[in-house]
Amino acid sequence: MNRRPLGRSELVIEPLVLGGNVFGWTVDETKGFDILDAYVDEGFTAIDTAEGYPNWVPGNPPGMSETIIGKWLKARGNREAVHIFTKVNSGKKPGGLKPDAICESVEASLKRLQTDYIDLYFSHWPDDQSSHEETLSAYDTLIRAGKVRTIGASNFTTQMMEEAQQTAIIKSLPRYEVTQPRYNLYDREEFDALRPYLLENEVGAIVYFSLAAGFLTGKYRDKSDFSKSQRGDGMEQYMNDKGMRILGTLDKIANDLDATPAEVALAWLVAQDGVSAPIASATSVEQVKSLARGVRLELSEDANKALTDSGR
Repeated sequence: MNRRPLGRSELVIEPLVLGGNVFGWTVDETKGFDILDAYVDEGFTAIDTAEGYPNWVPGNPPGMSETIIGKWLKARGNREAVHIFTKVNSGKKPGGLKPDAICESVEASLKRLQTDYIDLYFSHWPDDQSSHEETLSAYDTLIRAGKVRTIGASNFTTQMMEEAQQTAIIKSLPRYEVTQPRYNLYDREEFDALRPYLLENEVGAIVYFSLAAGFLTGKYRDKSDFSKSQRGDGMEQYMNDKGMRILGTLDKIANDLDATPAEVALAWLVAQDGVSAPIASATSVEQVKSLARGVRLELSEDANKALTDSGR
């Protein structure tokens, strides 16, 4: 695998990031340990989580995903061998990116993760109550203290990124080295709008919803399939001519390559200009192995073009 730098930072990762949103939701602690073990056994190092994962589950304490990952890190004693990404302002709170809020949140995340530093710390959602200078100044303090290595911005528009980076230059503050936008074969608008800026300014992109919440696995073909998963209710948006056209192209190429639709969808993402790595979650060891096969799969120019055209 060709490892990829994240922006201009010192971080270099393999082209896959394990999504931690399922830990504490559809994956319990025991299964989570198995999945994390399988992931590093496949040669990958980057694990993505957030203070808000999965707070949508009734009765969950804050940061359950971070807690499970932290227990695994302690049990395996492998903190230096992996890259931990987490996020602040997951709840989209007014003032959630102000210095006091960031300081409080990072300490809570470090405690749950049972570590003294975070490799990549994201602003999870924009906060119009906080100026870029306030937010970046807080991150500067954390970086100087050794609690955070690199910072990123999730769900930021191009304008927000430009404004933040100009502030970083003028005020001599750290810049966002990585973005985390939604991007997959079906959902392209957000990343396509960002891509020129990212390429011009050497900013990395770790994209989420890589498999469109499971739609691109091919297991949802009509409404009767929605009950197959807790995410099934969200599949309605993909059940249209565009979605079926993408699945048809995935099926053909997957059959030609003796692969699965999900593996082909990941291979397409890895091949796209400006993508550092896709985030993908797994609920079993078998799925981890499939994710690994997908990001190692090389598509021909014709296959890449067919997939690109299918989602237009």
